[in-house]
Amino acid sequence: MTDPILSVRDLSVAFHQGGNTSVAVDHISFEIKRGETVALVGESGSGKSVSANSILKLLPYPSASHPSGEIVFNGKDLLKASDAELRHARGNDITMIFQEPMTSLNPLHSIERQIGEILELHQGLEGAARRTRILELLNQVGIREPEKRLSAYPHELSGGQRQRVMIAMALANRPELLIADEPTTALDVTVQAQILELLKTLKDEHGMSMLFITHDLGIVRKIADRVCVMTKGKIVETGPTAEIFANPQHAYTRHLLASEPKGNPPPSDASKPIVMEASDMKVWFPIKAGFLRKVVDHVKAVDGIDLKLRAGQTLGVVGESGSGKTTLGLALTRLISSKGRIAFIGKDIDRYSFNEMRPLRNRMQIVFQDPYGSLSPRMSVADIIAEGLKIHERALSDNERDARVAAALEEVGLDPSTRWRYPHEFSGGQRQRIAIARAMVLKPQFVMLDEPTSALDMSVQAQVVDLLRDLQSKHDLAYLFISHDLKVVRALANEMIVMRMGKVVEQGPAERIFNDPSQDYTKALMAAAFNLEAVNLTAIRQ
Repeated sequence: MTDPILSVRDLSVAFHQGGNTSVAVDHISFEIKRGETVALVGESGSGKSVSANSILKLLPYPSASHPSGEIVFNGKDLLKASDAELRHARGNDITMIFQEPMTSLNPLHSIERQIGEILELHQGLEGAARRTRILELLNQVGIREPEKRLSAYPHELSGGQRQRVMIAMALANRPELLIADEPTTALDVTVQAQILELLKTLKDEHGMSMLFITHDLGIVRKIADRVCVMTKGKIVETGPTAEIFANPQHAYTRHLLASEPKGNPPPSDASKPIVMEASDMKVWFPIKAGFLRKVVDHVKAVDGIDLKLRAGQTLGVVGESGSGKTTLGLALTRLISSKGRIAFIGKDIDRYSFNEMRPLRNRMQIVFQDPYGSLSPRMSVADIIAEGLKIHERALSDNERDARVAAALEEVGLDPSTRWRYPHEFSGGQRQRIAIARAMVLKPQFVMLDEPTSALDMSVQAQVVDLLRDLQSKHDLAYLFISHDLKVVRALANEMIVMRMGKVVEQGPAERIFNDPSQDYTKALMAAAFNLEAVNLTAIRQ
């Protein structure tokens, strides 16, 4: 690792809107040597992704500009490259994996067509040779039964599967430099371990260099040779990974290293009332085939699960993408149909119709993974939070409703005076607080939290975990907490269910499962999550 394959020198990025100019990247410099992995680390808004997108000129020009700097790749300044030179570099010499695959994949094209397009364009592969290479790539990134996935569309895959497809597309042409922009943020820990192992293997086999952008320092420790720490558009510290972790010099680096969900969940109280209960719950999706569309099999997304959730208690549900975690939550809240008994605050609701469920909706709420997708961009924060009150508490006057909205925002740590703003005017962590306020304003008894911290920075994760714990203690809430991040689950959950392929692998008190898991699959999950040495990836893949 002697010659740099990429040199970023004195780079600045400015954005122009109306008569205003804002500087997102401020005179940064770094280089990546051949075969080296450099991690660009920092919280949201620090300028990491803007810096990465500048390499291939993917910013929204002409509103974006580069007041200073150069980006030299294999001896050529990409900022001065022609359109033809950039087209050759993109997807061939340099490829990129983005954070959110659903916005990067074409919803109208099958997986085979999208990967095949890259192979045909850059390598001229067609027919059987192209299909063979596609299957090879899907196998490499851990897609089970890839032959059955070729005709699938993005919406038919889980989040983790979609990200694996994106990685397969990025690696298709064996690039010299791979830019990975938060590629494992939305993935469960086992898939993270597989993807990181895969990227390291490919880097070693092909001499590939990598720019890895992340806010997760645990991943940096596993994969990076060197680290550049970034905040407010500047690189504040650079050095070998081991040195940065052992002896951080800058206060911001020390802040990042200390940012991790901490604390313990409130003790479970068996005397408290049962809020949610399920017995032998099943959600089977039919597979139809033939001219008459007969049912030939079923996808058993949830297959015979029992659970009890009491007031003031958190039930953590963990497992790989596609294991049935979210399906379980949707079935409990009667947003999809299921079989088996479901009881909510003592009432059997498994046979309730939509209209019968409506009076109960204010007492069971959901906080989704992506607040930007779940909050309407056309509504102010005040209207978003007040919407549920208008439906469930119609007797409230306008002033009373506005007071409830202001109180809900204050409770989640936001300034009530900002309620007339729109979602895009807030950071990711603030948007998630708004989503929590929308749920809490109705004073629910049960809240389904579906990956509510997975897309957030580490320090913001810790803040949201503390907020959820405070709200639970204050209102005696019952949480169903769905997550692939076991560190967050450990800080919140009293009880725990480990799911795999629709079935319960292990169930019981969270403390017991974390400290002494009995199943190989659970042990592998723990090893992957807590950076233990013996990560049994074979047990995960089988």
